[in-house]
This record gives sequence, C-alpha cells and structure tokens, in this order.
Amino acid sequence: MSASELARQIAGGDTTAVAVCEAHLDRIKAIEPKVSAFNTVTAERALDRARALDVHQRAGKPLGPLHGVPVAIKDNMCTAGVPTTASSKILRGFVPPYSATVVARLEAAGAVMLGKTNLDEFAMGSSTENSALGPTKNPWDLDRTPGGSSGGSAAAVAGRMVPLALGSDTGGSIRQPAALCGIVGLKPTYGRVSRYGLMAFASSLDQIGPFSCTVEDAALAFQVIGGHDAHDATSSTEAMPDLLASLTGEVKGLRIGVPKAFLGEGVDAPVLAAFHEAMKSLAARGATLVDIELPHAGYGIPVYYLIATAEASSNLARYDGVRYGHRTTIEKDDTLLTMYERSRDEGFGAEVKRRIMLGTYVLSAGYYDAYYLKAQQVRTLLRRDFEHVFASVDVVATPTTPTPAFKLGEKTSDPIQMYLNDIFTVSANLTGLPAISVPCGFSADRLPIGFQLTGRMFDEATLLRAADSYQRDTAFHTEAPAFA
Repeated sequence: MSASELARQIAGGDTTAVAVCEAHLDRIKAIEPKVSAFNTVTAERALDRARALDVHQRAGKPLGPLHGVPVAIKDNMCTAGVPTTASSKILRGFVPPYSATVVARLEAAGAVMLGKTNLDEFAMGSSTENSALGPTKNPWDLDRTPGGSSGGSAAAVAGRMVPLALGSDTGGSIRQPAALCGIVGLKPTYGRVSRYGLMAFASSLDQIGPFSCTVEDAALAFQVIGGHDAHDATSSTEAMPDLLASLTGEVKGLRIGVPKAFLGEGVDAPVLAAFHEAMKSLAARGATLVDIELPHAGYGIPVYYLIATAEASSNLARYDGVRYGHRTTIEKDDTLLTMYERSRDEGFGAEVKRRIMLGTYVLSAGYYDAYYLKAQQVRTLLRRDFEHVFASVDVVATPTTPTPAFKLGEKTSDPIQMYLNDIFTVSANLTGLPAISVPCGFSADRLPIGFQLTGRMFDEATLLRAADSYQRDTAFHTEAPAFA
C-alpha cells in the first residue's frame, strides 16, 4: 500500500498503526538480510510510537496527514536518541541530542520511524559502496548497486520495507538511486526544505527530499517537511502551496523542453527508448515537446566536483578528534598534529579522503582562481541557460541516469566513470532548481529506468502534476522486485 492509502485506512479504522508497523517490521526482518538497506532498525521505538498513536486516535484527537505511516531516515540526519553515523567510522557511537527539522516534522505529522538507512560515507558517492558499514544491494538484482548516496533509503522503499523514506541530494543522490531502484525521488528547490540537523557535505548544494512509489506520496511527504525554518539560515520564506491539490492529471498545454544534443553519447539505448516513450505518453495527454539547448550542461560534472569538494573540505574540517568524531589512541610522544592526522586517517574512508584533498587543493593559494572561481563562473552560466530555457518551456526532461543499475564493484576502481553517472542530475543542484525522477520502464534484464523533470525555482507543483499525470497512464511504479 502507498503511504497515502495507509494513512486513509488507519484514519478510517480499517487497520491500526500497530498492525501497519508490525507488518513492515516483519518485511524488514525478511528482506533486510539480503539488501542491507538499514544501518539501524528501531523496532521497539517504532512499536512504542505506534501504540501511542493508536491511543491518541481512540481518544478522538486530531490525526496528522501521516498518522501511523512507517518511514525510514537516511543516516546523515540527526535523530534524538538514535545513532547517526553518516556511514562513517569517524561518527561511530554518536547519538544526537536533538532531531533534524525534517524528522521532527514527519513525527509531528504522525509518521513512525522504523530506522536509519545506509549511504555512501557523508553522502559522497553514487553507489552506496563507500559506506563503512558495507554496501547496500539493489532489490531488483542483488549483484547490482541501488545507486547513491541515498541507496539505503531507495532500496528500503523499492523492497517495500517502508512506503516513504528521506534522502539527501547534493548532486543526484535522491534522483539517481530512485531511477536505479524503480521508484519516485524528489529533490526540492534549494532552501525549500530545512537542512537543520543534516550533516553537511556541500552546503550550497545539499537538499533533503522524499522517496516513494507514487508521486502522490512524494507530494504528501514534501508538503509535511517543506517550509521555512528559523533554524536554517538558508531556508526560504516562500510559501508552500497545496501540492496535493495540484495533482489534477492535466498537462494539456504544458511545454516540455528536451535537450536532444545533451542526450547522445554515453546513454544506453534502452534508457533512451524508455525516455522517448515517456515523452510520447505525456504528449498524448496534451503536453508539447520542445527542442531546447543547454550549452553549458556538459560542464556540469567538472564544475560540480570542484565546488562540492571545496565545500566538503571546509565542512569536514570539524571532524578532528577534538571537537567531533573519532579520536585515535594517543601515544606518549604524539603531538597534537599527529593526533589530528591519525584520527582523520582512521575515521574517513578512501572516497571522503579523495574529496577532502581535491577540495583543499582547489581552495589553496595559487589555484583558487584557476579552479574554484572558474567553476563558480560556469555555474552562473549554467543557471542562465536554464533561465533562458524557462522563458519558453515549463519543465526540462532528460533521462535520470545514462544507464540502468551497474554491478557492485564495477566502477569503484574508476572514480571518473562513477562520477559520470550523475551527468543529468548535477545541474539541478548547481542551479538550485527542483527536479524529480519517475520510473518509466525496464531494461531487457528487468532493471528499472527513470526519467527526470526539472522545473523552475519553487515550482514543484508543476513537476509533481506532470509526473503524476504520467503515472496515471503507466504501471511501472506499481511493480515490485521478486524475492526468493
């Protein structure tokens, strides 16, 4: 059942929060050993919460929009009293004293957290193989990646262990795993969702958003977690519209920009075929397809990996073994510098170290202007490309990823090939625009394929309306992986 349907059934008395919680915990018990989606399963906490919600309901008190709905939280968002590790050795044993704003808002709406999900360490990766706790597997093929960095959240929803999960998206970390796992993933406009309580990777790029099987559920979750938060200095004061009311199924007159020149080299034939079929489906409902150009989109990957690593180098400086994080064993003759070096060496994994070193390099004297400053200038050009395009179209459509899910270990020895998997997703983060990935088919060997819609700033309503319209004519989002 979808989150929306579960909420309706619980509110209507057809089932209880406890029964729903127990059913999902049973599913986790059966599937988790194969998939490894969770870092922590909070079974007793969840059951206590569900019992309290049922008592609340029997007392006739008002119910929240997610009353009794199970959710999972990416393990880089703080949860009071529950370990939060960012899948890193450096934060092993850390239990936050407070919850992230998004977690607090979900629980205020009646949601029941079942656990914390696996990710690439500090959200740095595209395959969830960079986790200190081991990789997550794709429920559609256990030999393949679920994508990253929010692979645990995507796998939990795809494996039907929870109907809703939260992820964070810095360069595609919600949309890419959503596509590879055959579910919906929404990255809202930058500043639309509070980052208070999210462990920072790249502060000008990070954004929190939902995973679900249906667009309706994504809209419902976003409606709950979105909106201004005084705890986050980058939080927008833009009013949240009624997103569920926007799901009319109507796309007549919607103008969809398709950057054909950007969809050529490197995109697998099955992905392109599924993408074009999705566009035909939307056109059949009355949308108009428009050829557009994004002349600077090809620079997205190098620009992203300069800006993101620079910000990561700065953000992760706090994990030094003194203020935050793992502290090494101190020997008698160790200096403070030795303690810093050894603590960080022991605590961080290879990919995090790579990005810290790259970021420190591009920010260093003599290289700042040549790399970081130029990257910011090209970022501005990319933003202008989209501003120009949105003068004539309402959304921009691309595949979400150039290929379906790749095998675990296939790209770990070649970081560039791994980074190129985000070619279609990084632009939305660099420009701050909202984007959504929607399942649109399968490859010959039954691997999910997704397409992406990118919209104007703060216009998630149009994205959700178009995506929901597509789901009304297709059934890809209803298909689930089969487990032996």
